[in-house]
Amino acid sequence: MAERLVKSAWYENPGARPDKFVVVKDLDGKDPVTMEPFRNRLLERLTEIGVDVLFAYAQQHLEAWYFADAAQLRAYLGRAPGSVDTSRPDEIENPKLHLKHVLGDRPYTARVSAEIAEMLDADTIAGRSPSFGNFLAAMTNGRSDPERVSGHGPRP
Repeated sequence: MAERLVKSAWYENPGARPDKFVVVKDLDGKDPVTMEPFRNRLLERLTEIGVDVLFAYAQQHLEAWYFADAAQLRAYLGRAPGSVDTSRPDEIENPKLHLKHVLGDRPYTARVSAEIAEMLDADTIAGRSPSFGNFLAAMTNGRSDPERVSGHGPRP
């Protein structure tokens, strides 16, 4: 799916092509080295695109960031996002499981995750999630290796 998204964005409007792409992967607590085969395969498939492709990961749960924009998540769900403190999303215990629960009978897939992400406001999320704020700062400041920026849970 990442390959299709990058190529679609690249070829859709040749006059306004992005200067870089950032691929964010949720590792669900796995070692970041597990991302290497994915990264290598994707880069091999994108050789014709002459732009930087950066890779970042959410060490624990990308879904915590979704809860930070409670209004947009509510709009997507068609109901309240449950009994979590959306003002402190980085402290939500097992946000992926909670999101699956509030989705009800609808399965949680990569497509659903992308649909939710497209609705959210990055500034709202950054204002409530320190880990997302750090990630966003790395992306907008052009840092070349954003991988160690994102995370989940309280800092020691």
